[in-house]
Amino acid sequence: MNIKIIYISLAVLLGQYINAQTASVEKSIYSVQFGPLGFWLNNESRLSNEFSLRTEIGFDAGVNLKFGNQTNYTLAPSLNMEPRWYYNFTNRMSKNKDSKNNEANFLSCRISYIPDWFVISNKNNTNIPNQISLIPEWGVRRNILKSNFNYEIGIGIGFLYDFENKSFDRANDLHLRIGYTF
Repeated sequence: MNIKIIYISLAVLLGQYINAQTASVEKSIYSVQFGPLGFWLNNESRLSNEFSLRTEIGFDAGVNLKFGNQTNYTLAPSLNMEPRWYYNFTNRMSKNKDSKNNEANFLSCRISYIPDWFVISNKNNTNIPNQISLIPEWGVRRNILKSNFNYEIGIGIGFLYDFENKSFDRANDLHLRIGYTF
């Protein structure tokens, strides 16, 4: 009787270990993403089964709508670093849902640097000062039709530091991106 309990306990522990091994962040993935306010190239590297570090370079866009006047747009380079915690891998696995390419819900803390290198704009003499922002976020990443195409939605509120004016301000992030993982 005791040997059966030992075997059953070992089987349960081994099953949990195997399940925990399959439900984890991908080792390293590269993606390109596009959204209404920019485009980005990124890499996401595993730190542990549920944590990753996402590094990203791209262009953030801005639009200034002026009724009756010309609408102004800008594109500025941005460098981003974002530790992410994918908190629902195990839950997705228990429901037989996919986690390929880090398809899960996440909490993160996005650190963005927008340097004053250059700006692409339809208005002359447009500049964006050097700034850095720190924004805690909640987001969802899902694959489209079990392919390497995906979408990502995120929302967060944090703060921004403007180096030119030496001032802090509130920063918001609401993003919707469509991407492809290589």
